[in-house]
Amino acid sequence: MKTLRKYWLQLLLSLGVLVFFFGYAAEIWRPRVIQQIDLWLYDARVVSTMPEGEDPRVVVVDLDEKSLAEIGRWPWPRNVVARLVDKLTGQYRVAAVGFDIVFAERDDSSGLPVLRKLAAGELKDDAGFQAKLAAMEAGLDYDRVFAASLKDKPVVLGYYFSFEPKTPRAGELPKPVLPAGVFKGRSVAPLVAEGYGGNLPVLIGQASSAGHFNPITDTDGVTRRVALLVEHEGKYYESLSLAMVRTYLSFPKLEPIYGESPLKSYQPLEWLKVGPLRVPVDESLRALVPFRGKQRSFKYVSASDVLNDRIKMSDLAGRMVLIGTTAPGLKDLRVAPVDPVYPGVEIHANLIAGMMDNALPAQPDYLRAGEIVMLLLTSGILIFALLRFNPLPGTLVTVVLALLVTAGDFALWKYSGLALPLASTLLSIGLLYAISMAYGYFFETRNKKQMASLFGQYVPPELVAKMSEQPEKYSMDGQSRELTVLFSDVRSFTTISESMEPKELTRFMNEFLTTLSEVIRTQYLGTIDKYMGDCVMAFWGAPIHDPDHARNAVLAGLAMQRAMHDLGPRMRERGWPEIHIGVGVNTGRMTVGDMGSQIRKAYTVMGDAVNLASRLESITKQYGVGMIVGEQTREAVKDTIAFRELDRVRVKGKDEPVTIYEPLGEIRALDKAQKSEVELFHGILKLYRAQNWDMAELQLINLKNQRTDFKLYQVYLDRIAAFRKTAPPEDWDGVYEFDTK
Repeated sequence: MKTLRKYWLQLLLSLGVLVFFFGYAAEIWRPRVIQQIDLWLYDARVVSTMPEGEDPRVVVVDLDEKSLAEIGRWPWPRNVVARLVDKLTGQYRVAAVGFDIVFAERDDSSGLPVLRKLAAGELKDDAGFQAKLAAMEAGLDYDRVFAASLKDKPVVLGYYFSFEPKTPRAGELPKPVLPAGVFKGRSVAPLVAEGYGGNLPVLIGQASSAGHFNPITDTDGVTRRVALLVEHEGKYYESLSLAMVRTYLSFPKLEPIYGESPLKSYQPLEWLKVGPLRVPVDESLRALVPFRGKQRSFKYVSASDVLNDRIKMSDLAGRMVLIGTTAPGLKDLRVAPVDPVYPGVEIHANLIAGMMDNALPAQPDYLRAGEIVMLLLTSGILIFALLRFNPLPGTLVTVVLALLVTAGDFALWKYSGLALPLASTLLSIGLLYAISMAYGYFFETRNKKQMASLFGQYVPPELVAKMSEQPEKYSMDGQSRELTVLFSDVRSFTTISESMEPKELTRFMNEFLTTLSEVIRTQYLGTIDKYMGDCVMAFWGAPIHDPDHARNAVLAGLAMQRAMHDLGPRMRERGWPEIHIGVGVNTGRMTVGDMGSQIRKAYTVMGDAVNLASRLESITKQYGVGMIVGEQTREAVKDTIAFRELDRVRVKGKDEPVTIYEPLGEIRALDKAQKSEVELFHGILKLYRAQNWDMAELQLINLKNQRTDFKLYQVYLDRIAAFRKTAPPEDWDGVYEFDTK
């Protein structure tokens, strides 16, 4: 397991990331770039879950280019607008009419002011003119005509607020929907307006209601929310969409509803109660727009078609109608999450439909706590996983965690309508992963490269990777350690090499040396010391401590024998001779380290135990066996590997005799016949050392008859024959002495 002490820098950086995003989620600081990512993620949720299709309950009467071409440029005379209202509320019997338009200035297009000026001046004494004017005046006052069309009708006028300081005020505001002080002592921060552009007093006096149509744009210029209530001089005024809904529902009372909180002094506003409807709002009294789809998700009819009776009754009866414009010249186009060019009037239509369905997206105050909990939980899991696991499982944990978080957030949005912010959690996951990978690259990779440069030529990659986790534990300085060393050599290599061309000999050597090296390094994780012509030298137990170094070396030697046997057919296909190798293995204390001169060094082992291994390999051919091991090696693995004792010998360069053994394989793999043969031979050795030549010879002949190809039995028969001619000395201890290497 990775230790905290070793990975303190990664942990410190990870905690720094967690603290940073905790501050963002807790709104201690709000970097704009992260807010923008949150907005993009919100847009992705909106676009991916739009219901689409046309909502028949809200219809847009469009002041489109067709209407402007037929009726004339905007603004139209108010008597035309009055006729439009009369058509909608009378002939077509719509449920409510809302104007996404403000009527702030008087309409003098009838010429009435000029006529009045003449009546007060040049024609004041003209009785006929005065009488005619008096009869016509009511019909020429288009504002009063329009006001009369509004009387006792479900018509909602539109107006706008200005939020900049010292902005002018024009026209007249409707009555506030909530009085001053209603949010006093509450955690509410409404938008506060300074100025406004209201409607003419004569119109406000007759309309059933009025609502503001201010677009609220986020920092990227996209409209995602609308302020349902705006504060002005302490009082609160409703939006056009909210006024339309209340008009449709016969003006139910508007009531703020607060959420519960452990702190009695803190009760966050969660939604507005509008009759039977719940309208979720944030602390600024804004609502998220529930976009149905791209523009024209509601039915559009041309205003000129309404005026000219070209619309079916069924298209409008009982509907809520918004009068607005999509004509580019009238500049009521917005940027929306679902479309870069979106009619402003349709934003109100979406809000009306969403409120009627109780389906407005919500971001209640408790979602902030949810965001913090999700951030802490996922970051904590990921920090632990990235410190605990290697890159591949760490990557899998990161991907799975990111997918789970995204899927959970999406499900919360789709099935509960809750817009849980996601940027802080996903960015923290990404940054924590990046820190872990960067740390691994810049620090771990450096350690691995250092290890690879020191040991990579000799040690298997698996061991280099393990060593790189704690590089301080390993060095190439000389040490005295108990290790196991192996020598292997090709039988009759000189004869083989003399029959080959240099290039062919090179390919031949590469073939079998590669096979042997793969057994040593890949299968049994040995350290290759060197190649000496056809000889391979390897050892186990360094640089990484291996408690099973003797066992691994013996099994490697046996596997090398099998590998050469399996390589035979391929050698024959190429016209090369089969290879037979001898292997010597010995265990003991030896010096290991980087040795050599200032010109060239090598990581190698030295000592008597090493020399003995080399001698053991050289005498394998004397006994006709593929592998010989020393006493200490056999002692270390005798519980798992079966051996045949071969002899007690005194090799060249050593005074002390050693018992030598041939490893036969793992004990559990030996069959009954093999075990019986080994036990019989061990009995023969006792007879041989007791100089009971007759009995020893008799049993050797029996064994030889069973295995005519096994040289060992003939070796002892030849020795017995020699001893019959020349008896051993009286102090003979059964040791055979080799006088050559």
